[in-house]
Formats: sequence, structure tokens, C-alpha cells
Amino acid sequence: MAQSLLGKIIAVPHSSSWLMVRIIETEAYYRREKASHSSLGYTEKRKALFMSPGTIYMYYARGGDSLNFSCRGEGNAVLIKSGYPITLEGDAIDTLAVMQGNNPNRSGSRRSIAKLCAGQTLLCKSLNLKVSEWDAKQLTPHSLELWDDTYTPEKIIQTLRLGIPPGRDTHLPYRFIDMSYADFCTNNPLRVRNFQMGRDYTILQP
Repeated sequence: MAQSLLGKIIAVPHSSSWLMVRIIETEAYYRREKASHSSLGYTEKRKALFMSPGTIYMYYARGGDSLNFSCRGEGNAVLIKSGYPITLEGDAIDTLAVMQGNNPNRSGSRRSIAKLCAGQTLLCKSLNLKVSEWDAKQLTPHSLELWDDTYTPEKIIQTLRLGIPPGRDTHLPYRFIDMSYADFCTNNPLRVRNFQMGRDYTILQP
């Protein structure tokens, strides 16, 4: 599922148009491994992870909102880690400017396209997706949609997840990146010093 979501488009309506972000980076979480929220057991805050596949699970991380989808197998989920803004040529609304307005730099200036959705909380802020509105909900026509425009990544980088505390299965290579968009993800493995192919990451061809 984490690989299959790469290339799909998250779309949120805005006025007469849509705010759109292509998914370029995901992380998989299984209930059976220690890094997953569901491994800590059922709570009201984590109930979405135990609901039907496709249920939205949102939580707060680093002071912002994070978007996940529950998957087949109770407690399993995919985190939407990063995206790339999509705009429509000839659109009457400058949707990129809207997303930049939703997610400015600390100085108040416009965040660059490269950094606009390069991280789970930045993506949600750009699309104005909030825990209070979407946790434990389903994708909803005309409110929050997931589109497939037939784009498929040519190559996928598989590597270690980010921000996993020591002792919580940090060794599992459950992070997936569309290689064509690697420079726009949270942290490009191809540019990390001392990272070696075959040891720290592999390249898959779907």
C-alpha cells in the first residue's frame, strides 16, 4: 500500500478549484512492529488504526498535523510523508499561491515549491488538513479525494524511516520515495553522506 500510494494525488476543494498534491514519499507501519502507534494498543485517539481499510488516521507531530490511511490488517497504516504541489494550467485560481499562503515560512514569506510539502506536517498545512476535522473519517467526495491520473513512478527508493526512536525497529526499511521526486522529499537518501546502495537503501522498479 505504501508503494501503491506513490504518485496518487490528494485533492482538497478550494473555491471553484482544487488544492492538489502528488504523493512522493510514504512510510509503512505494521501493528506487529514497535514503531507503529497501534503496537501500543487501542485508545480513543488511535481508534482509526483499528477501523476499516482506508480510514483516515490523523495525529499531531512536531506541532503539526499528520495524515495516514489505515490498511488491510488491523492496526496497519501508511503515513503520507511528503508531496509535490500540482497545479492546473489555465486555472482561474492560483492554487499554488493558496497553498503557500496556508504554509508560509516563519518570516511570513512564501515557501518554495521544493519545501512546500517536504514533510508530513508541511503537507497537511499546505492543504489545510486538520486532525480535528478528518481523524477517523473516510475520503469524502467534494471534501477530500484521492485521485489516480495514471502516473506511475519509474523507480522507487526503499530505505529506513525517519524519526524512529532507538529500540523501536529503526532497522526496518519501510520508507518509500518516488525517485523522480527524491529532491523534494523529507530527506533524499541519495544525497546522505556515507549512505550506500544495498546497505542503506535499495532501488525498486515497479
